[in-house]
Amino acid sequence: MAKLEHTWSEIEKLTPDGLAFGNDPAYEEHVRVYEDVLGALPKIDEWKPESVPMDLNSIGQNRLDAKEIGEISAEVSVEDQIEAPGRELAEYRHRLNKKRRQLIRSVMSDLIAAIEETLRSLNKIVPKKPNPGREIKSPHWEKLKAQIQEVETLLGSALPRPSRWTDLRRHLHFGAMQDLMDIIRHDWPEVKTGLSKGLYDRDEPLPVDVADLGTLADAQPKGQVVTKLKWESLSDEDFERLVFSLISGTPGYENPEWLMHTHAPDRGRDLSVTRIVNDLLSGAIRTRVLIQCRNWTTKSVSPSDVATLKEQIRIWEPPKVNVLIIATTGRFTSDAVAAIEKHNDDDRALKIEMWPESHLERLLVQRPALIAEFRLR
Repeated sequence: MAKLEHTWSEIEKLTPDGLAFGNDPAYEEHVRVYEDVLGALPKIDEWKPESVPMDLNSIGQNRLDAKEIGEISAEVSVEDQIEAPGRELAEYRHRLNKKRRQLIRSVMSDLIAAIEETLRSLNKIVPKKPNPGREIKSPHWEKLKAQIQEVETLLGSALPRPSRWTDLRRHLHFGAMQDLMDIIRHDWPEVKTGLSKGLYDRDEPLPVDVADLGTLADAQPKGQVVTKLKWESLSDEDFERLVFSLISGTPGYENPEWLMHTHAPDRGRDLSVTRIVNDLLSGAIRTRVLIQCRNWTTKSVSPSDVATLKEQIRIWEPPKVNVLIIATTGRFTSDAVAAIEKHNDDDRALKIEMWPESHLERLLVQRPALIAEFRLR
């Protein structure tokens, strides 16, 4: 693809603007290269570019014929024929990028989780008073470099690199203790956020089951407005992705992160986000929020579940966790609600928020695009 795009760019430079006849060896060689590479290009969903660059004499003759006709539509048609290979290349690039994103999603999610685990292992070897210039000698460091190279390969030439990607690669190259601390504190959090967002492109169309909205309105549907969502249609990963999409598209939340692979021994967190509250006098107040997702349509969150999550939170500090959100497609038992309310009334540093199905439904009613994307109705 890159060879075709480069060759087409050179052909465009050598294509005359007006009427011209004759031979240009450089132009003709580029056309031959274009045809050879195009023949090796694989199809995408049974389609590939077919147009090849016109030879110079054909371009000149077609332009001359169009001028003799004296109609602007004829001249436009000729230029469309000349530019057809470029348009088809752009269409192929669009399809290629779309298929590439689909291909890497599951692999990238697993890889992000693996890098998180490697960084936790490396964090354990950082002493309380580290020597910034000391070289890191650990098999986990070599493993981290290999994992980051896997990410580089997955991104390829079609997908953009996230913020601080260059910084991350530079720190990996130098390999001193200070480089590791910079990766843990600064580089990886931003890189991970960029990679997670890149898994699901906002510009891709959402699934829509209605072919004609006019027909739907003409039917004059009546009856009770449906508010219940089809939570049972979601897998555990779908539910995590739904909550991730929800916090990613909500003002007042920044740096959303999908932390662990679904069903991994995540020790009490699936998602992380920074919540921002703007106070007119104090300014922006940021709190660290961890979100634990429970796709339990037939089971309620119990006091023991809440107690387990409270204990697991300690593993992820520092930095300090300010808020724990328990999001579930089910509900909370009355004892769990009482336990959480008592915990919050004690004025402890950690606040626990409950997001049962009813709360999520109120949030999603304002975001019908997400309801459509996850086919919840």
